[in-house]
Amino acid sequence: MSYMKKLFGILFVAGLITGSAVADDAEVSARIAAVGSTCMQGDDCAAAPAPAAAAGPKSGKDVYTGFCTTCHSAGLMGAPKLGTAADWAPRASKGVDTLYTHAIAGFNAMPPKGMCAACSDDEIKAAVDYMLDGSK
Repeated sequence: MSYMKKLFGILFVAGLITGSAVADDAEVSARIAAVGSTCMQGDDCAAAPAPAAAAGPKSGKDVYTGFCTTCHSAGLMGAPKLGTAADWAPRASKGVDTLYTHAIAGFNAMPPKGMCAACSDDEIKAAVDYMLDGSK
């Protein structure tokens, strides 16, 4: 018998004697459980408080930092950069209502509402105003 087979046999028997080689159903279930959990009504976890909703509409700055900054801080895919008047001047010359329409409905590479589906039209308009004011 090879050394490894003898060693394996000794470790296996030692595991059986100590009980560590045999796991109970609860241990196995815990190891193979999916990441995360579902909390059903009546479970202890169901009593946890729900996250607080926003106290009111998001400011233009909040919308910008949460959704717009990815493209508008670097000029990705032709997005006018915040703080760069030359990028915003030709757009602003079309009028703020056109900018609002493009921001809400989407335009060229920009998706509708800049991927902030939960934002109201007024919040999107506030973000446009924030970027225009910061790019004069």
